[in-house]
Amino acid sequence: MNEMIDVQQEPSAITTVNWARVGLFLGLTFGLTWLLDLVLYLNGGLTNAGVGLVLQFQMLLPAFSAMLLGVFFFKDSPIYYQTNQGPSRWFIYYFFLLTFLYFAGVIAGLIRPDLGPILSSILLIPNVLGLILLVVLRWRGGKNTFVDAGMAGGKFSVWILFGIALVAFYAMQSWFNIIFKLGTVVNLLSAFPQMASANLPPVVLLLTIALNAVVIGPFLGLIITFGEEYGWRGFLQSELVHLGRIRGVFVLGVIWGIWHLPIIWMGYNYPGQPLLGSLLMVGYCVILAYFLAYAVFKSKGVWTAAYLHALNNQTMGFLIMAVVAPTSVISSFGMGWPALLLGALVVLVLLRDPIWKEVDRSSSKIER
Repeated sequence: MNEMIDVQQEPSAITTVNWARVGLFLGLTFGLTWLLDLVLYLNGGLTNAGVGLVLQFQMLLPAFSAMLLGVFFFKDSPIYYQTNQGPSRWFIYYFFLLTFLYFAGVIAGLIRPDLGPILSSILLIPNVLGLILLVVLRWRGGKNTFVDAGMAGGKFSVWILFGIALVAFYAMQSWFNIIFKLGTVVNLLSAFPQMASANLPPVVLLLTIALNAVVIGPFLGLIITFGEEYGWRGFLQSELVHLGRIRGVFVLGVIWGIWHLPIIWMGYNYPGQPLLGSLLMVGYCVILAYFLAYAVFKSKGVWTAAYLHALNNQTMGFLIMAVVAPTSVISSFGMGWPALLLGALVVLVLLRDPIWKEVDRSSSKIER
């Protein structure tokens, strides 16, 4: 097996996709994820009270697969266990432990579905500890602590600018849902009765919910979304860009969308629309893949994508639950076809940047 996946050339000579590595990564990631989805389906699907915990665990699997292969099988990987002796290895060990904790939590949650929400709350603790570990390792190891392991944090200015653009993009869609009568304004007092009991003015209540969801939420979910982003943008994108950045990211987006299909078939995101929902999900992932890839190219860090992924999820959830609820998941802005058309226009603008024409000579040099 090692002979098949080892790369003998110098990194600067790598100009083609290593399909053996891609196949191993996809086989492991899809195998683990779709097996998990099958178990969820056999235990009530989305009606299972522990579904949230299962979906969080699922998001860890792409990075887990990439790390497992990189640490133990890909000898020229920047995280291979015999050569990576830097502080970053401690975060990798932490991530393996976190994945195991979620696996144990999922097993417990499937046996006792009523424990699912409780376990999700408890597992926030190791997620917060992971953020603290990142800060400590970065402080102790210096600026190249995660860069050398393909886990660079990226330029903070890109975090801010792209984050503002993302929030504005979804806010504009909520406004479009109102003016085109594709959604209804949410009654906060009815939607959040627990917070409404504090007798806060509606504006203060809305700002409080927004603060929790859009400002604090992305950081609490940062380790979870890193679980997807290190796998998709970190490992797979660094391989597929050898097809050319535009083509490679498109292929990645299609793969990423297909990876989601079992939960779409169970009714997630597009309830009652397994076929059309599948097509829309693939299209949505292609558009988001271009945005996240662009952020990675600009910031030179995979953690930028992890933050934007978390912000994307939190912002969409906040706007749908607290501002404007789409009338239809298919024909409203948000994740319906109008949103995909709008997103496609944005992608066309992004693709005008010359950065997409740059050639990636080595998977070890790609900004991960």
